[in-house]
Amino acid sequence: MSRTIRTTLLATMLVSLGATVGANTAHACEAPPPAVIDIDANSYYSDKNHSIIDPVRKARNVAATRPVDEFLEVVARSASAGDAQCGLQWLSAWGKGGAMLGKMTTNQSYYTRKWALGGLALSYAKLKAAASAEQRQAIEPWLKALAEGTVVHSDANKGVRNNHYYWEGLAVASVGAVTGDERYLAWGRKVFDHAMSQVAADGSLPLEMERASKALHYHSFAAEPLVMLASVLDVQSPKLDQLVRFTLQGIADPSIIEKATGITQERIKGTPSWKIVYDRHTAGAAMPASSGAPNLWQPRMGGDLHLANPLEHVARKQS
Repeated sequence: MSRTIRTTLLATMLVSLGATVGANTAHACEAPPPAVIDIDANSYYSDKNHSIIDPVRKARNVAATRPVDEFLEVVARSASAGDAQCGLQWLSAWGKGGAMLGKMTTNQSYYTRKWALGGLALSYAKLKAAASAEQRQAIEPWLKALAEGTVVHSDANKGVRNNHYYWEGLAVASVGAVTGDERYLAWGRKVFDHAMSQVAADGSLPLEMERASKALHYHSFAAEPLVMLASVLDVQSPKLDQLVRFTLQGIADPSIIEKATGITQERIKGTPSWKIVYDRHTAGAAMPASSGAPNLWQPRMGGDLHLANPLEHVARKQS
């Protein structure tokens, strides 16, 4: 499928699906695109702190990862719109094709794959009840193969255990939860525990504080998988509460992080989408009030966050 056709297909489906999110109105499900086997992504930062984006390298990476991102978008839209068979058809096709199980040329390729895996597993959680035995056989071993690849690569290339590690934990744990594989749930718990051990006394993450003008941005980006991971695992953590409080306070008043880093921070507008997941799992945990409506459409988190994902554990409200 050519890029032009694929882009037109995506735009058409997004218009159709966007009008029916939360409803059961059927729409025409286009044939899924060919499975993407290899991913050739590239890093796009030009400084040592990974805070300044090179637009040329960024454009190349966007073009290289577009087929995977578009696939994730359509599956998430289908799952969130209640169009189970379309989402299952697309997942089955890529499962049978062994998508994303080929050559990963760079660390950015692995990043792309793990972001897609987490979103696809969370979307599949919404679709699983409608899946036939044949569809489950095509999808679940494939998700587990991707989870295994993520674990093997992560354990072999420990490097810096920052936000990327947390997204790996969410991806693998989500596969474990949706397929019933306890080993992947346990691996996700290991990642979560490590992340909590990194939270400083003030609630900050030292590795994310090193991101220069993007320190605030990367605290939010790190909190995102961690709040969903905590809900999937059904764990409560005072350390996570500290991280969330530090991040929300930083969003409301960036000078807090600017004083610590000595660098003006890129602003974050409104409430981060992940706060609704955190609030559902912790009943708010006495967090500071937020302003601005969040964007609750996040494909990497399973799509529409207005309603709890089947893998989330929602706290009981006090009467």
